[in-house]
Amino acid sequence: MKFFRGKKYGSMNELVIGCQRLEASAQTEFYKRYKGKLIGICIRYAKTYAEGEDIFQEAFIKVFKNINEVKDIEAIDSWVRSIVIRTAINYYNRTTKQQLLHTDLDNFDSNTQSADYESFVDQMDTEIILDVISQLPDSYRIIVNLHLIDGYTHAEIAVMLSIADSTARSQYHRARNVLMKKLQKIGITRYEIPG
Repeated sequence: MKFFRGKKYGSMNELVIGCQRLEASAQTEFYKRYKGKLIGICIRYAKTYAEGEDIFQEAFIKVFKNINEVKDIEAIDSWVRSIVIRTAINYYNRTTKQQLLHTDLDNFDSNTQSADYESFVDQMDTEIILDVISQLPDSYRIIVNLHLIDGYTHAEIAVMLSIADSTARSQYHRARNVLMKKLQKIGITRYEIPG
């Protein structure tokens, strides 16, 4: 005999309404729906897998706290994704930004230039590129993730990280060059793009 039966939600609309009513079964189903899709974003911005999980938990606290603001159910995916990314950035600002003020990022060689870098990255194996990005220093990793992977503009990145637009641009270009160097070290050049 079952003492608890999870309520089935036939549509996203019903699921969101259930979450807005604080129904535990709806919240559990909603959480599970997004964890597989968005935990990877948190891990990309974190130093460790455990930090990534912490970021995801913090993001979902915000999601459930603010879910009553959702009026357009069609936009729920982008709304949740935005909260997750902004939570990751806030986590970065709280925990690592101060450490980076004392790190000399100029120690990294930034002489590599490639005009067709973005098209090169677009054609690479996602797993390889994410692994190499994860090896970048924190500030570079964050900016590459925001611009190259998540598609934010330099102006948006500057606002999120509380830095000047020009700093966001120069950090991205430095990060891009360090990333290209790392790719070359593992034998990937613009002439050997994995299929």
